[in-house]
Amino acid sequence: MSNTATSKTPARASRRATAGVATGAVLALLAVSHGWSSYPLFLVTQVLIFGIAAMGLNLLVGYTGQVSLGHSAFFALGAYGVAVLCANVGLPYYVSIPASTLLCYVLGYLFGFPALRLPMLYLALSTFAIAVVTPQALKWKQIAWLTGGVQGVVLGKPQFPLVAADKTEWAIMVVALLLAVIAFLIARRTLDSQFGRLIDAVRDQPLAAEAGGVNVTLVKTQMFGMSAAYTGLAGGLGAMSSQFVSPESYPFFLSVSLLVASLVGGVRSLLGAFLGAAFIVLVPNVAESLSQSAPSLIFGVALVAVVFMAPQGIAGTVKSLWQRSLAVRRV
Repeated sequence: MSNTATSKTPARASRRATAGVATGAVLALLAVSHGWSSYPLFLVTQVLIFGIAAMGLNLLVGYTGQVSLGHSAFFALGAYGVAVLCANVGLPYYVSIPASTLLCYVLGYLFGFPALRLPMLYLALSTFAIAVVTPQALKWKQIAWLTGGVQGVVLGKPQFPLVAADKTEWAIMVVALLLAVIAFLIARRTLDSQFGRLIDAVRDQPLAAEAGGVNVTLVKTQMFGMSAAYTGLAGGLGAMSSQFVSPESYPFFLSVSLLVASLVGGVRSLLGAFLGAAFIVLVPNVAESLSQSAPSLIFGVALVAVVFMAPQGIAGTVKSLWQRSLAVRRV
């Protein structure tokens, strides 16, 4: 067997194992969650929602090599897009969520086209600016008739055919799970395609890629739009889950939380985004139950522990351990 074929074996085995574990986790979640109460269903839904948003951030930060401190703005735009289309226009959720996702892609593309020409530091500052401005803009009196101003917008409870009223929370979780799987498959397909190889070239050798005829700015802009679309999809699902949106729900700290989820799970892992999302959703709840006086301290200690124990992110560390175990078995 050639060295090339031998080197590909661990990666293929790792990918097959990851796919098997992910499929088993999805099926197990569907099987056991039907009898859960509202609160655990809400937590799992939040993990899925933030996982989609963190996956979008991974596409930008981990795979494209860019940085964004403003994804809370696209999360808010996705949520408000759904709110406006549902409450003001009267469209159902299954129409408003895809429409708001497409809107976020367009806005992300339009913002990214000039912004991605800036150096990394100024790109971070520009995305930070939109994160800070967006909640204030949503309160603007001139558009309060559309956004609800400081009062926000209350949405109707989603209706699902053949689903009893007391199982609505479970149905929302299933929708979030289904869209998370679709989003993952699209991202995986994109990264495994020829366009994915262009992304790698743009990240690792931008000057060589440009010299080879690759439109580096266009590739980065398309990935920024895709990342914004994922975050907008998460925002739309969040609006459907809570049935309420307000400017205070999307502060700059949300961007920080998404970045933490991305780094904790592993910026170069799509499934790692959901591990990071579980961290930012579940650990604060556990910390709150352990201590009412210092939950932030417990969360901070847990975050530092993950940083030191898994510097590549949780998914990256698990992958390294798995590849080492395969190497030991072959010896």
